[in-house]
Amino acid sequence: MIHTDVHACLFPVAGYGTRFLPATKAIPKEMLPILTKPLIQYGVEEALEAGCHTMAMVTSKYKKAIEDHFDTHTDIEQSIQGSSKETLLEPLNALIEQASFTFIRQKEMKGLGHAILTGRPLVGNTPFAVILPDDLCHNDRDGVLAQMTALYAEHPGHCIVAVEEVPQEDVSKYGIVEVKSFASNTTADLLRITNMVEKPSVEEAPSNLAIIGRYVLIPEIFDVLEQTPPGKGGEIQITDALLTLAKEGKVLAYRFQGRRFDCGSVNGFVEATNFFYEKEI
Repeated sequence: MIHTDVHACLFPVAGYGTRFLPATKAIPKEMLPILTKPLIQYGVEEALEAGCHTMAMVTSKYKKAIEDHFDTHTDIEQSIQGSSKETLLEPLNALIEQASFTFIRQKEMKGLGHAILTGRPLVGNTPFAVILPDDLCHNDRDGVLAQMTALYAEHPGHCIVAVEEVPQEDVSKYGIVEVKSFASNTTADLLRITNMVEKPSVEEAPSNLAIIGRYVLIPEIFDVLEQTPPGKGGEIQITDALLTLAKEGKVLAYRFQGRRFDCGSVNGFVEATNFFYEKEI
């Protein structure tokens, strides 16, 4: 675990997860397991490793299972006490002890930008991280968010977004960035963002560098989001708000070290399951 100025991590987890129906009719998509651990727990572990101890969840009335997961369950604990299964809950109980969990409901699904704005009362007027649990990231050394919070410590006052190259035919699925070199750069993988386009066509895309679900944001983003009109799909897009700050030179793109699985898709979910299974055996 590292120590930084970024102490809170926001998890926008109110979405319906319709690509996984019928499983997600009653089960939050964030509770779908990779092996025996739900996606949301992987995200919380990554946030804790990055120095975040406040886990701020933007949920909905259908996501109570997430809140229950990060609470004690005395009946189960008593039933496995003294058995070989007793150790299975130890990693989760350690998370519960080390982190605080706060929850707020997003009453309308109006886009990622709106979800982040909804979480404002939970993170306050300080820099904060954002993890989208659909994007499951793995690195054998520092996790992706830990890499980003360390960079924020070197470059305070900047938003940092994680990016990776995607196939040209997939650019319409992502926020795409245009970048240039960063003058005070300490790593060639840190770049200044000059333009951002939400889900562009292949012809409109300024590059194939796509934003994935890891952000370090400065508190100014909230004021910008309040003034950001609905964009692509009629939703309030975090990409549009970040573009406003990028024009002020305040947004950096980071080509992270590690591997990312798109667990919002069935193919990515299966790929992640196979990857972690191979690591376990």
